[in-house]
Amino acid sequence: MLYKFKSQVTGDLIMLEPNGRQMLALMGKGDADNLIKGILVPAEMPAAILALELAITQEDEAREVSETATTPKTETSDTERGAVVSLSQRAAPLLKMMQRCHAENTPIIWGV
Repeated sequence: MLYKFKSQVTGDLIMLEPNGRQMLALMGKGDADNLIKGILVPAEMPAAILALELAITQEDEAREVSETATTPKTETSDTERGAVVSLSQRAAPLLKMMQRCHAENTPIIWGV
């Protein structure tokens, strides 16, 4: 399944269901009703943006600690250990969408 985030001032943003659920949970919209369909009004966007940015910072710090604690004896490339898509990369389009919608005072709606 897919999540489709829509707004009148941006293009549609499509995410796979697990990633969409993760973003909604981080933004405080993870309850059962909002997971099916919902709306993010401009007044809620600053808190949602801050929540996503905080989660990104925490993930980056955890990854840095993990990499420091497990210093490999040889360098490995992303393809050798499996490329990992970070929360920062996954959330970037949604963050941009929220910032633009907030500036234009336009809500974001979604559904599965």
